[in-house]
Amino acid sequence: MPHTADTEVTNPAPLEAQGASAPRKRVELNLFWRTFFLLSVLLFGSILAWLQTLRALEFEPRALHTAQQIASLVNLSRAALVHADPIARVSLIKTMADQEGVRILPREPGDRFELLDNSDLGLRLTEELTRRLGQGAIVAQSVNGEKGLWVGFTINGDANWLLMDRSRFTPAGGRTWLIWLVTAGALSLAGAAAIARLINQPLKRLSFAANRVRDGDFAASRLDEEAVTSEIREVNIGFNRMAQKLAKLEQDRAVMLAGISHDLRTPLARLRLETEMSVSDEIAREHMVADIVQLDATIDKFLDYARPDHVTLTPVNLRGVVASCVFAVQDHRELQITMDVPDDLNVLADEVELARILSNLLENARRYGKNAETEVARVEIAAKGREQWVLLKVRDHGAGVPPEQLANLTKPFFRGDSARTAAAGAGLGLSIVDKTIQRMGGIFALANAASGGLVAHVQLQRADMLQGGTEAQQRLHRPLVKRKLPPRVAKS
Repeated sequence: MPHTADTEVTNPAPLEAQGASAPRKRVELNLFWRTFFLLSVLLFGSILAWLQTLRALEFEPRALHTAQQIASLVNLSRAALVHADPIARVSLIKTMADQEGVRILPREPGDRFELLDNSDLGLRLTEELTRRLGQGAIVAQSVNGEKGLWVGFTINGDANWLLMDRSRFTPAGGRTWLIWLVTAGALSLAGAAAIARLINQPLKRLSFAANRVRDGDFAASRLDEEAVTSEIREVNIGFNRMAQKLAKLEQDRAVMLAGISHDLRTPLARLRLETEMSVSDEIAREHMVADIVQLDATIDKFLDYARPDHVTLTPVNLRGVVASCVFAVQDHRELQITMDVPDDLNVLADEVELARILSNLLENARRYGKNAETEVARVEIAAKGREQWVLLKVRDHGAGVPPEQLANLTKPFFRGDSARTAAAGAGLGLSIVDKTIQRMGGIFALANAASGGLVAHVQLQRADMLQGGTEAQQRLHRPLVKRKLPPRVAKS
């Protein structure tokens, strides 16, 4: 009794393992953010260094300037009061208090005062005022509980206080420096972002153009050859010339392969007709006709490989396409096919392209997946939906492929070892499958089954929701083949 594909285990199963144990992704940083981060670190380091330098350089000049101003006020006040008569002295003191905010008060023996704080600026200011005003000078920050900048001095032997608003000589505080730092940092970040964007824009365009060339869109990959920067201009010119040469090579390849049809199909048709009519030996005639048919099929492979990359994706019923492909080969004496595909499973694909994929996989299994004893290739086709994807599995029970050759099977013209190359071929079947699946936004992978045979894994986009309850589009002939196929095994 044939086994269904769901009961077999493949080792490894590339597509099914992706969702279960996906490798941990490394945190990636694109070039813009890396450039922005490095510029930001550099600018912030420079700002902090300049901030510290400015504070260090600002300290000494501010202390000297403040001491000079205070000493000048004290000396001017002393001179004015000494030379003024008693009546004018009262008026002068009142005017200084009202207009300049400077008060002159007598110093009493019982006054309680608190000296200026022990900060660097306070100590330097006290030292400088003492030098300018004499050893008897006192610099205090409060007298009898009243805050301010108090300077004690004498006028003709009488002790007095000069009271000023301390804010006139207070250095820039932490808040001022913080505001300045935040403003400078914000401007620096904006500048870093602009510079990083300007630097990375040509690289971003180059990356986009390279991706378009990779996808075969050579027309959309032209870069600006008039760029201001000489290095960028040279890179753009070189890239454009490369893209033009690749486009010409691709065009020449397509023309050459398409021309094979015109150049070889007609001679092959004449050879087949002449062979069937002129060769009397029936066995020889059959072999010659088979060779001509093989050559014609090889030409078809070349033409398929040269097809353009653009496809239009529409909702397609997967079981219907599989049934159409199986119907075409189900009576082949070298194939025994088991199908397990749900009726309601729809995919986003091009129906004709999808049929070509399945036909190539079935033909590959027929050629290389035969049982050595029975000369029959037993093929199992199974599909199931998983979230936004549909996983399709086509498995044969042949000899399999050496693990080191699995990655090369989808390369054009690659031929495996003798165990799977008994039949003639161009080595393009699996290349066409891989290329076509990629055009439809899917993934194709190959693996050896644990119990023997090659398994083709196809992952396509799922299309469960059809608008207005309409059925999936049908372009292929789909006969009712269920009664001709082996019965589907019920899922446990």
